[in-house]
Amino acid sequence: MNKPATLTMIQQLIATPSVSCIDPQIDQSNLPVIHLLANWLSESGFQVEELTVDSGKANLIATLGSGTGGLILAGHTDTVPYDENRWQHNPFKLTEKDGKFYGLGTSDMKAFLALAIEAAISFEKNEYKHPLIILATSDEETTMAGAKALVDAGKPAARYAVIGEPTGLKPIRMHKGIMMESIRITGLAGHSSNPAYGHNALEAMHLVIAELLIWRNELQQQYNNPLFEVPVPTMNLGHIHGGDNPNRICGACELHIDIRPLPGMKLKNLRHELQNRLQKIMPEHGFKLEVLPLFSGIPSMETPAESMLVKAAEKLTGTVSGSVAFGTEAPYLTEMGIETIVLGPGNIAQAHQPDEYLDIDRIEPTVEILKKLIHKFCIQG
Repeated sequence: MNKPATLTMIQQLIATPSVSCIDPQIDQSNLPVIHLLANWLSESGFQVEELTVDSGKANLIATLGSGTGGLILAGHTDTVPYDENRWQHNPFKLTEKDGKFYGLGTSDMKAFLALAIEAAISFEKNEYKHPLIILATSDEETTMAGAKALVDAGKPAARYAVIGEPTGLKPIRMHKGIMMESIRITGLAGHSSNPAYGHNALEAMHLVIAELLIWRNELQQQYNNPLFEVPVPTMNLGHIHGGDNPNRICGACELHIDIRPLPGMKLKNLRHELQNRLQKIMPEHGFKLEVLPLFSGIPSMETPAESMLVKAAEKLTGTVSGSVAFGTEAPYLTEMGIETIVLGPGNIAQAHQPDEYLDIDRIEPTVEILKKLIHKFCIQG
């Protein structure tokens, strides 16, 4: 099988910008990255399919071998935006220093895709009894559009999946979900000299905040999972804005909240309860309440501890599987019936940071772990 050297692949992936951002002025296509991967994988004997997600956005599904079962090695092709003034190194040039590779996407998570290819081509094509799929997605850092497109398309199909997000080579079988909601109250502005001139949205928001804190306490009494560092669901009141002047009755107020539910807590149920609770405490007259998602949210994820993939990853890493509070594409794969873990060489502390880096001494162990997983689930069968 033919492909560039691993280091060359990482260099070229880092040198190919693919920033994902909700601001269209900053957002970039991921197609150049997809085409790089497609060329390498097709030259290595993979059957390659590009799945269009949106204008300038695509997923890549590359398959080696055929049949049922098998293993997916998955990663997203996009990166977060960057502030060049805060970087000591060129974000788009792989720079080696003090045992680290610096560059945007080294840890989160373009480098993993190169390591997955390196592991895959260590076996001959005719050795594969079950398929190996290398999956590259778009817009994980913003809308999860790539992962959602996979669910809509009902592919790829496999028994197991490893997503190479930065976990420090610790297998992760659970993570919390993410909800970010906007709560808007519209009242009536008026002169502050007489409260009867208006309906104060800030005062109505005071009722909302009190109810949210009561609800948060109830959720934390009801749900607890000691396998998480923070074992309860969290709710953060992160942003509020209302009114425009001290001598005007506040006519409108908006609050943004962040909820991190545990596995087993459904986003749609939480949204329904949030809406109902806040409607009940609103004054009957003079106010309009709107509860709107700031984005569609990310479901929580849990793969059973007894999963063969979890057990294999624990044995290979010498580490008991764990949990994280950040979201990934894993719940979208599990929705398709694929047992999924998150396991990658980077560290989450470096993700989304200036001078993002990957420890060089993590590269070889990652490739060896991936080889052994491929051997177990695709070669042995």
